[in-house]
Amino acid sequence: MRKKILTLLTICLICFQMVSCSHRSKSAAPAATDSLQTETVTDIAPDFSLPDLQGNALSLSSLRGKYVVLDFWGSWCIWCIRGIPHMKEAYTKHKDRMEILGIDCQDTEDKWKAAVEQYELPWLQVRCPDDKLSVLAKQYQIEGFPTKAVVDPEGHLLKVVSGEDPAFYTYLDELFAQ
Repeated sequence: MRKKILTLLTICLICFQMVSCSHRSKSAAPAATDSLQTETVTDIAPDFSLPDLQGNALSLSSLRGKYVVLDFWGSWCIWCIRGIPHMKEAYTKHKDRMEILGIDCQDTEDKWKAAVEQYELPWLQVRCPDDKLSVLAKQYQIEGFPTKAVVDPEGHLLKVVSGEDPAFYTYLDELFAQ
């Protein structure tokens, strides 16, 4: 009996972890944590200002002049963590033409800072407090984590991608091959 209970608890924990990475901003949105879903957008990316690791406000508009990849992530999200090596590779390959702005969501400040240090994230980092997440989720079509948005040097929102998939990195390679 005890073995059955432990097995059931283990299964529940695994399911909870999988579901937590697919937080929804829209109740009818499909799950997107393990498949690439993209939407091409051409509007100006909504500006925001969030605290960086030192507590200073960093705004998206301050990064104009380079492509910017907004990476909405959390230390609790297994797909976000699994994507870090790919993000590091893309950053190394394209950092002369783009900046990555990691936007931590649904973490405490301590967990966020510990994750940045643990995974040695070399790009810019800000933290999105829970009270601002619903606004950003609507503006950037966040249906799950990770969500990545590509902004061009003039501030146009080019693409929003939900999930972790090699096709996103192929998109970046093609974008910077031009």
